[in-house]
Amino acid sequence: MPCGSSGFANMKRRTFNAFSLSFLDVMFCGFGAVILFFMIINADTQARRQDLHDTSRNEADRLQTEVLEAERHAAQTRNTLQDLDDTLVQTRGRTVQVIETIDTRNVQLARLQEETLARLQHIEALKADLKSLEQDFRRLEAGAKPSPDQGDRLRRFTGQGQRQYLSGLRMGGERILILVDSSASMLADRIINVLRFRNLPPGERVRAAKWQQVLHTVDWITTRIPTESSFQLYAFNETSAPVYALPDSAWLDGGNVRHLDAAVDRLYGIAPEKGTSLYRAFESIGQLSPPPDTVYLLTDGLPTQGKSRPLGSKVSAKARKKLFRAALEMLPGDIPVNIILFNMEGDPDASSEYWKLARSTRGSFFSPSRDWP
Repeated sequence: MPCGSSGFANMKRRTFNAFSLSFLDVMFCGFGAVILFFMIINADTQARRQDLHDTSRNEADRLQTEVLEAERHAAQTRNTLQDLDDTLVQTRGRTVQVIETIDTRNVQLARLQEETLARLQHIEALKADLKSLEQDFRRLEAGAKPSPDQGDRLRRFTGQGQRQYLSGLRMGGERILILVDSSASMLADRIINVLRFRNLPPGERVRAAKWQQVLHTVDWITTRIPTESSFQLYAFNETSAPVYALPDSAWLDGGNVRHLDAAVDRLYGIAPEKGTSLYRAFESIGQLSPPPDTVYLLTDGLPTQGKSRPLGSKVSAKARKKLFRAALEMLPGDIPVNIILFNMEGDPDASSEYWKLARSTRGSFFSPSRDWP
């Protein structure tokens, strides 16, 4: 029994051992604590992850807003740049228009100045004509006879009244050739005005004061052509051709007033242009058959072209003198050449060269004033 009692007692102690229950409780409690710890950590991680996600989302939204704002600003900048480009183009266009307007106004101003001078001269001419008419009326009223120097003129030209200065020009010959320089330089006495006038329409170039003086001079010459003579009127610039021609004759009848009027009227319709080739003018003399026995040359300076156009746009004074002397080789001999020179700015050698030409051919040289004829 004692042994049995002792074994039961030992088994009973093993079954209800307090240490064993505590150990299990500790194990389960520790396991539960670990689980709880992980649950706490996981919950905190989720919260931080959510916070980080929200923060990133907000940052992304902010960046997207900034990108959109930058794109909108870039679009505005592009539109502003396009507007500036359009404004620049418009400004350049307006600048060109303003420059063209200024050039046009300068040309118009030069033309008005020339016209004003021409009108003043015309007024003086009208006053002189009125005075001449009064004198004629008194002479007729007193029974006076007409002046014997009227001759057999078919055309009348009184110029500035009777103010026809002594010129030294001798009108005579059986065949009279009048060569008129119709190049652009005949538009004005100054180079700057020539550059302005040459771009005007033909109708305005014809009214240039210098060209009008040339036309009046030709008109004056034709009134002094003898009725028994033949004549021809040529205009030359880069080429030379008759202003009015008949199909069956190279010469016009100086005794036919219709021929005289037709030639002068045609010349009044020519607008000066291009360069000056005296070579072509003198060449045309040799093409007339029979040749002329008197030549009247109306020009304003030495030529700028010869047989062909020069390569450059400018011709030096030395080159112009060389072109002039080359043109003299085309001039037939034994023909008096009468020079009427309308002096041009910047051509100082013209007067001496043309004077020597007139003297060597037994012709005359005359440089008219602004109010002649």
